[in-house]
Amino acid sequence: MQCILVTGAAGFIGSALVPALARLPDVRVCGVDVRPPQLPQADFRQLDLRDTPALTALFHSFQPTAVVHLASIVTPPPGMTRAEMHAIDVGATQTLVDLCAAHGVQHLTVTTSGAGYGYYADNPPWIDEDDAIRGNAAFAYADHKRQIEALLAQARVAHPQLKLLILRPGTILGRSVANQITALFAKRFVLGVAGCDSPFVFIWDEDVVRILVQGVQHQTTGVFNLAGDGALTMREIAARLGKPFVAVPPWLLRALLTVLHPLGIVQYGPEQLEFLQFRPVLANARLKRDFAYTPQFTSAQAFDALLLAQPYLRKSP
Repeated sequence: MQCILVTGAAGFIGSALVPALARLPDVRVCGVDVRPPQLPQADFRQLDLRDTPALTALFHSFQPTAVVHLASIVTPPPGMTRAEMHAIDVGATQTLVDLCAAHGVQHLTVTTSGAGYGYYADNPPWIDEDDAIRGNAAFAYADHKRQIEALLAQARVAHPQLKLLILRPGTILGRSVANQITALFAKRFVLGVAGCDSPFVFIWDEDVVRILVQGVQHQTTGVFNLAGDGALTMREIAARLGKPFVAVPPWLLRALLTVLHPLGIVQYGPEQLEFLQFRPVLANARLKRDFAYTPQFTSAQAFDALLLAQPYLRKSP
């Protein structure tokens, strides 16, 4: 029987992945998270990944044959410093890689993010897996994903025996999703940046879980963007929501964010203007061709499925 260790097991994707893995034959699922578990299918430990001695002891106890690393800081809690975020995102990933190599783990899956490509005006119209991972120094989440990708590139050289799968999701939607992105859609109008289409690529959470399970089952290696076909601009999203689209000049939006963010009125600061302007648009050709998986929903269909599950996001007639 193989043991599959899942970090971030109590999170949005982890809580769906654990039961999916538990249905596989001859599999024992072990989960870790800082949050209390609701996972009867897993041998669960409540653990902070920064606690290296406890994590090392866990590897000695579980002896995992495969690891799926989902844990990440997407929306930091109030008061969390960037150094703390870095220790969880980057430092813990390095520790996991080292423990996998030291304990003979056969396969490691790491979910990074399309954000690792960075938010730049000169991004290609469609970004594939061979394009540069640039992140954004001002945007901790994107910068940490860039650093994680760099350490994983080093791990491929230093530990060639460790089969490594890197998944770079676009924006993940699902029936119960609630995050910074869906908060953009819940307002009375859809905010855009004048002169920028700012398209989103979406992927449904069930597709992400199936891709993760398939990767573990087949010990797949390589790097894959996760996105449905096509993209939706902010103007197209506004039309689907039945809400007005308000395009604000970049200079004015930066000024507004400078004033409103410290007051807690908006969740984005002026340093994240590029996040709203220049979203990386992920191509999924390699996922369909080499991973042999075609998402069940296009980006547009995933957004429509979100609205079906959360109809209150639409403007009331």
